[in-house]
Amino acid sequence: MLAVIKTGGKQYIVTPGQKLKVEKLAGEEGAAIKFEEVLLVEGDDKKVSVGQPVVAGAAVSAKIVAQTKGPKVIAYKYKAKKRYHLKKGHRQQLTEVEITGVELK
Repeated sequence: MLAVIKTGGKQYIVTPGQKLKVEKLAGEEGAAIKFEEVLLVEGDDKKVSVGQPVVAGAAVSAKIVAQTKGPKVIAYKYKAKKRYHLKKGHRQQLTEVEITGVELK
């Protein structure tokens, strides 16, 4: 089975057994979560259900593997001839999840 889910303002194509990193979700490591915003589902029989905007009765279950941080991104500002320099660093908080199943009722 294959599904397209929406979380953190982004869309992901997922299949059972897949691991992916998404924007930070609340929960401890090992906790089970459900993604209710399923935009598309393709079954084992290759039948595709497209939502408008979401597929009714569809859900993707997953478990939280780890709470991590992404790579450091440097933001640097500079104004010529004004002695102005500003350097900032940022690391986005991420949640690594493992997709356990796709349900379509």
